Parts: sequence; C-alpha cells; structure tokens
Amino acid sequence: MIDVGGPILLIAYTARMLAKLARRANYEVIALDYFGDRDLRVLCPGRSLLRDYADKAYSPRALLSAARQMDAAAVVYGASFENHPELVDQLAASRLLLGNTSDTLRRVRDPIELMQVLREGGFAYPQTYMVEANLVGVNGAGASPTAFLQDDAPGWLWKPLRGGGGTHVTWADKATNHSGVHQQYIEGVPCSFAFVANGTHARVIGLTEQLIGTPEFGASGFRWCGNLSPPRVDAAALQAMWAEAQAIAARLTTAFGLHGINGVDFIWHADRIWTIEVNPRLSASLELFDMAYAAPVFDWHVRGCLGQELPDIGVLSTRAFGKAVIFASTNVTTGDTQFWANHDLCDIPHDHERILRDHPICTALVEEETADACLTTLHARADLVRQWVTCD
Repeated sequence: MIDVGGPILLIAYTARMLAKLARRANYEVIALDYFGDRDLRVLCPGRSLLRDYADKAYSPRALLSAARQMDAAAVVYGASFENHPELVDQLAASRLLLGNTSDTLRRVRDPIELMQVLREGGFAYPQTYMVEANLVGVNGAGASPTAFLQDDAPGWLWKPLRGGGGTHVTWADKATNHSGVHQQYIEGVPCSFAFVANGTHARVIGLTEQLIGTPEFGASGFRWCGNLSPPRVDAAALQAMWAEAQAIAARLTTAFGLHGINGVDFIWHADRIWTIEVNPRLSASLELFDMAYAAPVFDWHVRGCLGQELPDIGVLSTRAFGKAVIFASTNVTTGDTQFWANHDLCDIPHDHERILRDHPICTALVEEETADACLTTLHARADLVRQWVTCD
C-alpha cells in the first residue's frame, strides 16, 4: 500500500467494485456513485445521488458537484468519466489524481487518432469514421456521411461519441445521419484485456471474453453484460492473444502516456486482435483478475499512476472466473435482499427497491473449473434473482 496522504475518493456511476478492490489492498477510501448499493455501504463510507441528494438524476456533472462536498487526498474515477476530461480536471483540482489526465483521455478516446496509432504500429483496427450530422471526417477529410455505406459492403455500426457498455450502439445504414462514430463491424469473439502502465512501460494483467447482449441476463443488441476469464478459445489462440495484447499495451502506453490500469475492448478475428476501443480507467472485468491473483490489483493501479516500477504480475489461477450484470426485463421491486450476498451476488439493491426496466438489478460473480461452467452458473444465478423480485 502507498501512503497518498489521506483517504481516496472513488467516484463512478457504480463504485462497489472499486471499493472492494481498494479495501482488499488496504487503502482508506470513501465512495461516491449513483446507486449506493447495500454492499457498498458495508465496504466504506460514502454517498450516492440516488439516496443522499434531492435531485436523483444521474450525470457525471452531478457527481462532480457532490464530490466538492467530500474531503479526500486523492481521487480514482471509474466508468463514464473517461468521456468527460473537462470534469477530470476539476476532480483533480485539489486532489492527487490516480488516473489518466484529461489530455490523455481526449487523445486515446478519439477513435481516429487511436486508429492511426494502432495501424502505424502494424495492428488491426476497423475502418472508422467520425460523423457530425451532415459532415463526416475521414481521417480529417470531408465526405457525405453515407458515402462509405455501400450496398455490398460489410456491416457498419453506429456508436455515440460519448458512449459506454454498448448501450446505444446500433447497426448503421444509409438512413443514419446523426452525430457519432461509424465503425466497420468485425465478426469474431468479443474480448477484452486489462493492463497496468506507468507512462512508459506496460504489462498485461489478464484476458476475458465479453458477454454481449445475452438475453439470460436481460441484455440485448450490443449491450455489455459481463465477462468470462479466460476466453473460450484454444490454448494456442490464448497464447497468441496474450502476446499481441502485450504488444498493443506497449504501443498504447508509449503513444498516449497511459498510467494505472486500463482496459481494451477487441474482437478476436482471423487469429489476431482487432481493437475496438480503449477504456483508460479501471474496467469492470478487473475484479475477475483480483480473484485470480494473490496480490491486490488496486495497488498496481496506484503504483502505475505514480510512475513507479511495474509489479511482478505473477501466475494467474488455472481456474475460471465469471461476472454477469443482471438487468431488469421489466419494472421490478425487490423484497428482502439481506441474504443475496450468500449467493455470489454483489451490487445488491436495498430492501423493497423499485428497479426500472433495462436497469441493473445486481451482479453475479462466480469461480469454476472452466469458463463454460462459469456461464452455466451465472445463468442459474440470474434465474434465482428473477425469482426474488416482483414484476410490476
């Protein structure tokens, strides 16, 4: 553990995972998020927009406003702040920033610059265009927003400029004419990897297969709903995947000056990694790796952010780990949730809480002999949860 001069503020849409990782690493933390879940309140003190403020609407700016009332020596931001670098500057105005700077966020979250950096390094990246209403930038050049959408071309996706978790990703066609990102669709296995960086060097922590649009978890389309580690590919592919991930992590770190733990979403296609996007913050898959290693990964994040020597990662467990977010398929109300933690569940709502359709109910975490066994167990946990809630 590194002494950062006082408690660390953990701020994110949901902060339970961050708090769990930080407490395992013996860091003193306070949490600020939207949900204020039951198990988060057990881990550390904190506040939530939903439970502690009159205006219960979520936004990163609302979290920033609430953060001004909380005393902390340092700050670690989670999901959604990577899309708001201007807010990161304000978060770090009077605190030690344990994360990537706003300048780094602006660059690495720019899909065109990311495409150029990776392709120049010899890595695969789908053809990508930035679209602004009736103008599309193709590596800086102007063109019709649908000029590249040919009838016989492979599929294309439309993504929001400030998106996350695949929630608003849709298929693009010639009628798509609003601001966002058009990206060529790559068929393959959706995966991710996490790595720790210190600004100049990087080290891969682990690989996962992403669960996308899985109906058993109440998800559809391109919505992320969980991870399996390791991915369900053969041993040779897994070895090749790890080696290329390490090379990509090194390229990204030197090009963008990345610090701490970062995540990369990719498609495993034709025996190579096709990077989709970089999440320059602690990613949701991280607690699977925290379960798989003897050492706490949050401490690796802090040391990387401070530019210290990268840790000896060690040997991953030979077992498999799985995580699934269970979404409400319709409006539901919970009953007594006190016993949920006994069933490998976390991000647990409070008693008699109403949860709207498409919103998360809770998260399941499991450990099994294989990734397939993890998925089977995750399905069973989702079935249990649906028995414990009442549909409106």
